[in-house]
Amino acid sequence: SIPTAGHVIAAYAIGVVVGAPVIAALGARTGRKRLLLGLMAMFVVGNVLSAVASSYEMLMAARFLTGVPHGAFFGIGAVVGASMVPANRRAWAVSMIMVGLPVANIIGVPLTTLLGQGLGWQAPFLAVGGLGLLTLVAVWFWVTPQPVGSETNVRSELSALARPQVWMALLVGMVGFGGMFATYSYITPTMTELAGFSTAAVTIVLATYGVGMTCGTLIGGRLADRALMPSLYGGLIAVTVVLGVFGWMANTKPTALIAVFLMGGSASILIPALQTRLMDVAHEGQSLAASLNHSTLNIANALGAWLGSLVLAAGYGYEWPSRVGAALAVAGLIFAVISGLMDRRTAKSGDNQVIA
Repeated sequence: SIPTAGHVIAAYAIGVVVGAPVIAALGARTGRKRLLLGLMAMFVVGNVLSAVASSYEMLMAARFLTGVPHGAFFGIGAVVGASMVPANRRAWAVSMIMVGLPVANIIGVPLTTLLGQGLGWQAPFLAVGGLGLLTLVAVWFWVTPQPVGSETNVRSELSALARPQVWMALLVGMVGFGGMFATYSYITPTMTELAGFSTAAVTIVLATYGVGMTCGTLIGGRLADRALMPSLYGGLIAVTVVLGVFGWMANTKPTALIAVFLMGGSASILIPALQTRLMDVAHEGQSLAASLNHSTLNIANALGAWLGSLVLAAGYGYEWPSRVGAALAVAGLIFAVISGLMDRRTAKSGDNQVIA
């Protein structure tokens, strides 16, 4: 049933939220390559267990297990990727890792849907597990070992939580992306009720969103390498504008598709900038901070969907969740500007100490 499917999805999301910080902190003394291999192995096992689950409870547990390595894998993977390139290409390296997520939406979701329809619901889990196995092999052969520093431990990773700028970056991501999720959570009824798409044609809408995300992630990496904080400000301004006009653009099919593409693109510009920003301000706790970003995005998903549901429950139409989203994006921009001002104050304080 639909509610049961929702519970299974929620179990995975809870696994992401819980697993990302716990694994990143407890795995501080483990080499990052070895940790990536272990995380991907857990992902493979979780998908296989999902495919062979003989009860609802077993499936829920398997999906939770599968979600546990998700955030830590992408967070630590971003740190590893950034360490393999010159400093002026770190955000680009992060974007190349993160772009896998929208590509999976464009290609993976339709293919696994077809597999499920043709071969049963277990087939997609086995297919994803097989891809995870290929990823494990790729990490084994192509990721260079990274020795653990003598001062790296659980305490050094947890030190990131004592840094106000880490919390500011997480807050920017939670609120800023919450705006996008307030809209995306109701994209299907918005497209069918306002734009007039058939339910079957919503697949085209989702693919358009995925293409926008792919373009935005790649562009965001380039922009963040040139000027990280300005790219963050610009991305949040773009999200605000796009969501602000989304309700009007969603009333015809052509403009709705343009709006969906722009929503995916503008929001995704933020991804490389936020991930790189977290690594910059976390200092010794890079793995934990980068992993927490993915926990935060899941919280943003829940926050945006909840706020969007409030305006719908109050009797407003499907034009309104995007307007709530625009307000959230403005809040994210305010937090980003405050974070930038904190940087300037810290730099000025350091200059004064040098002069003194």
